[in-house]
Amino acid sequence: MPARKSSQTTGSFCCKCICWTVGLLVLLLGIVGATAGILYLVFKPEIPNYSVDSLTISDLRLNFDMTLYAKFDVKITANNPNKKIGIYYEKGGRLSVWYTKTKLCQGSIPKFYQGHQNITKLDVSLTGQTQYGSTLMRTLQEQQQTGRIPLDLKIDAPVSIKLGRLKLRKLRILGNCLLVVNSLSTNNLISIKASNCKFRLKL
Repeated sequence: MPARKSSQTTGSFCCKCICWTVGLLVLLLGIVGATAGILYLVFKPEIPNYSVDSLTISDLRLNFDMTLYAKFDVKITANNPNKKIGIYYEKGGRLSVWYTKTKLCQGSIPKFYQGHQNITKLDVSLTGQTQYGSTLMRTLQEQQQTGRIPLDLKIDAPVSIKLGRLKLRKLRILGNCLLVVNSLSTNNLISIKASNCKFRLKL
């Protein structure tokens, strides 16, 4: 009989430990949730947005090995609409231009800090070399005859968020701008007939 009483006491103790642990976890989750809610209300975060100002093609030609070489120069505007949040653009940001599912060229987004409610103009040079260039070039030339060439400009930017004096962990800004341009002629300013940009944050 004493052994049975000891077993009951041990079981009761374990049950209390589990209850305390669950209660503590719920309390911690509540504190984290409340803190996140307060920070949201105080800082009112908004996702940065971007627009493509101009697109110039410096080079677009077939190489001797039948690859397609492309060099684009893109001017974009980065807008931080937040009143109390700064953005550190870290090393490793990329900007690329695609035609359907083929990447034509890619360039690096410079490392910089963007302050509150700041608008920054960026000039990015993109280069690339694509296989099966003759087929791709023929397709682009046929598309150019219509005067409407669809391009997809993709952004992948690692950033850190600054809340007051606190610099938070890195996030990624991912997005794309679906463009329709009138031509792919080299050394001419390309007319952007349509632009639709969407962005999201990735933890």
